[in-house]
Amino acid sequence: MDLTPLDIEGAWVMTPTIHADTRGAFLEWFKEPTFTGMVGHPLDLAQANCSISAKGAVRGIHYADVPPGQAKYVTCVSGSVLDVVVDLRVGSPTFGGCTSVRLDDVDRRAVYLSEGLGHGFCSLQDGSTVVYLCSEGYSVEREHAVHPLDPELSIDWGLDPSQLTLSAKDAAAPTLAQAQGDGMLPDLATCMSYRAGLAR
Repeated sequence: MDLTPLDIEGAWVMTPTIHADTRGAFLEWFKEPTFTGMVGHPLDLAQANCSISAKGAVRGIHYADVPPGQAKYVTCVSGSVLDVVVDLRVGSPTFGGCTSVRLDDVDRRAVYLSEGLGHGFCSLQDGSTVVYLCSEGYSVEREHAVHPLDPELSIDWGLDPSQLTLSAKDAAAPTLAQAQGDGMLPDLATCMSYRAGLAR
């Protein structure tokens, strides 16, 4: 199992070692000592989610107020998705920047994103199933979104735009500039301070 930092500070991709034979395959998709050694703190599990999506379904860009935020450890157990991390932390050198990783049932990689980062994914085929571990439970009062098709973000979702479908909530989400203007985005200093307090 290899955990590698992504272009945005606070996000990593995990590439597992897959043991395959005639019966199938086995892998460790999360290993606490490796995770803690790389990230600097353990992942406190508060909720585990499972999402099944039609091809072209875009879910996100979602984030939560910090503190406590909601860190996520995400993998695709069936099908394939383009997983996207967006830096929403005001004051960050990569503010507004995006990075993406293809998650699928072949390489079986996973993505971890820290508190304060935005997250979304696009299903690249029907029935793509994503599971993710969350450091905090869902709270409607703390949950927010940025429009996934905001031109300022320039996210290439991996499919023709005509194939993309959004929920009513995501379609009504503000742009990055609007969310920043309304004071809705987390700031880098708060996020880093919160993360430092997680080490133990």
